[in-house]
Amino acid sequence: MQEEAQHIDEELFDEYSFSVDQLMELAGLSCATAVSKGYPLQSLLKSPPRVLVICGPGNNGGDGLVCARHLKLFGYEPSVLYPKRPSKQLFQNLTTQCEKMDISFLTEMPEVQHKPQRSIPHRSHCRGARCFYFILHPYCVIPMYVYTIMYVCWDVENGCPDGIQPDMLISLTAPKKAANHFKGRYHFLGGRFVPPALEQKYQLNLPQYPGTDCVHQLN
Repeated sequence: MQEEAQHIDEELFDEYSFSVDQLMELAGLSCATAVSKGYPLQSLLKSPPRVLVICGPGNNGGDGLVCARHLKLFGYEPSVLYPKRPSKQLFQNLTTQCEKMDISFLTEMPEVQHKPQRSIPHRSHCRGARCFYFILHPYCVIPMYVYTIMYVCWDVENGCPDGIQPDMLISLTAPKKAANHFKGRYHFLGGRFVPPALEQKYQLNLPQYPGTDCVHQLN
């Protein structure tokens, strides 16, 4: 399944002439939209609600920067933890766009200020604050619910070996095998950009997106 996902990405670039920044924009918008649907502003106690976006140095980190920018426009208050920044101009541009929108960049995980609403195992080097947490991982985004204080890494095929469950899973392009291990409340499909011929070639059997939405809730 992981190899198939890589082939789909390669064809989107090579055969269909999508650019990296174009797919980042579509993926990041999908992630922000899914978060806004799962955790709408009017349902949250703090206004504007704080969101911590944790970005790695790869393309998924670029998705995260785009997501943070859209969340800001949606009325959330995102901060970005981006410890290893690549030197490519694309990522520098995305960083500048966030900075120009007054999105703060953190140098370390914030201290715990409030206890979580429920007891959840977490890794010793990760600490939380009163906000959402979510990390972008290859082919999916894993947001955490309010007050959660953990860092989650899911394998594309095997899910999380530690048994840690996020509150939301966002599968980009198509659901991956790891989604079979997901037990959280919200599973969204995002990335409404797969050409019909490519969908048929890989027999993705994607559901119909509602109206003009860029995400579709699967559970």
